[in-house]
Amino acid sequence: MAHPKAPGTVLNITEPMIRQLVDAFYAKVRADAVLGPVFEAKIHDWDEHLAKLSDFWSSIVLMSGRYKGRPMPVHAAIPEISDEHFARWLQLFGETATAVCPPQAAHLFNDRAARIAESLKSGIAIMRREAAAAT
Repeated sequence: MAHPKAPGTVLNITEPMIRQLVDAFYAKVRADAVLGPVFEAKIHDWDEHLAKLSDFWSSIVLMSGRYKGRPMPVHAAIPEISDEHFARWLQLFGETATAVCPPQAAHLFNDRAARIAESLKSGIAIMRREAAAAT
């Protein structure tokens, strides 16, 4: 359930809109030459993964609290992930959000996606430096 003070509430973002965005975006990811191979190697149950990502975005824009995962260690454990992957992810996400959502909702999703990407990039870099120093 959306929190009344969630940023997406005032923009009329709904759970069905989130699911539509997640489904459309990851359909593009799976077909993408840069991102597809990385995701296909790691995701074995796409229905489960899409549901988890819908929970994630619901927690981000609607403050629903449904997502309980820890994305940083999961992403840091994938050695193939590079800045190129983040740039492509943001490009595809932005295109999809703009196509699927009203403009203000797309702006919120894209703002949060950029913040998440920066956080993950920074965290992965730190974890990789720490792992390299330990060896």
